Amino acid sequence: MSAKGKDPNVASLGPVWSGRVLVPACILRHDAMAVLELKSHGRAQVVRERLTVVVTRRLPEPVETRLSELFNVRLRSDDAPMTRSELAQAVQEADVLVPTVTDDIDAGLLAQAGPRLKLIANYGAGVDHIDVATARQRGILVSNTPGVLTDDTADMAMALIMAVVRRIPEGLALMQKGEWEGWAPTAMLGGRLAGRRLGILGMGRIGQAVARRAKAFGMQIHYHNRRRLRPEIEEELEATYWESLDQMVARMDVISVNCPSTPSTFHLMNARRLKLMKPDAVIINTSRGEVIDEHALTRMLRAGEIAGAGLDVYEHGTDINPRLRELPNVVLLPHMGSATIEGRIEMGEKVLLNIKTFEDGHRPPDQVVPSML
Repeated sequence: MSAKGKDPNVASLGPVWSGRVLVPACILRHDAMAVLELKSHGRAQVVRERLTVVVTRRLPEPVETRLSELFNVRLRSDDAPMTRSELAQAVQEADVLVPTVTDDIDAGLLAQAGPRLKLIANYGAGVDHIDVATARQRGILVSNTPGVLTDDTADMAMALIMAVVRRIPEGLALMQKGEWEGWAPTAMLGGRLAGRRLGILGMGRIGQAVARRAKAFGMQIHYHNRRRLRPEIEEELEATYWESLDQMVARMDVISVNCPSTPSTFHLMNARRLKLMKPDAVIINTSRGEVIDEHALTRMLRAGEIAGAGLDVYEHGTDINPRLRELPNVVLLPHMGSATIEGRIEMGEKVLLNIKTFEDGHRPPDQVVPSML
């Protein structure tokens, strides 16, 4: 393509050839490109300035290093969440924002976004902290990192089931306090997993992974889902489908919450449904805290109306009901479901792929649209 007689405002051009990828000019800013005359070939080459990528939290070192190699990246010097004003500055200056679940990317923040911001590459699968519809209206794409944390989260759900049913934290506390006086026939009696009914609320990737693990322990698999699974999957998991969540909850020994956080799942396990649980049943949540009415759950646990709970997520984030902390039959974890080295690096690899694919003029492979939510 000859540079002679052409307007230097490259943004007015059609698709331009950059390296091996045909890049639509609509995603390239005028101030991010320079047109160089290649006299030996009599044509111009488009050279792009690196995308400015702002990362809101510290990420694993290999991920931060690769981001620095590929983009003009701004990393956090500490692991504290960005303040609202810092997030506002980030959306004003970035081409790509890499937030986490701790960042509230709402309509008010997006209204402050500069014209450069074209992609929110979320570091995580859940996007309930991002106003995807508003982002779409403003021409900002949103991507996430699905499928990476399935096994890690399912492992943690299974660990919580075992911890609560077998009373592992209570035994640990006894040992740490030096109060153990030796074995006794009736001391620290928990329950056997084999034969117990497990009711899975949300049978997506993670729910199915929990089912496979629980089946290996001899548990009976039941589930409630927006859509019934294909017959071959039900047969593999030996899973029983319940169209009525109320009927399933009333019959289970263990409830595992594995559904996403959406307006329709907010307080899905409300006070009325929690009261349907058997007094010797336990509930596990590795999904989103908002799915369970935490106040009602705390009240019922204290009253002995539910036998126990294992929670990795909370309705109000780090503001956990202090009465919940006091209960010996409750296992509380600090959102560790995805906390494996392998999982966090793979999340970063997905973020990198989404940004690089976008930079090359294509739709990110993990783009999120409102109809998916």
